[in-house]
Amino acid sequence: MSINITNTPSFAPENGGNGTILSVAVKAKEIAEAEGEMALQLIQSAAPAASSSNTTASIGQNINIKA
Repeated sequence: MSINITNTPSFAPENGGNGTILSVAVKAKEIAEAEGEMALQLIQSAAPAASSSNTTASIGQNINIKA
């Protein structure tokens, strides 16, 4: 079995000179940015809500060091 590496793979886009490769790259960038925004929204929605009326937040902050 021989492998010829000089041929362009069939899945590689060909540059037809009409900006096809550039438009594919721009679309891929837009999709990546949209996926990033969705990931950030998911992370922010999973974060615990900050509560300023939490009375147990000060527990353990004061330590008696007298013997």
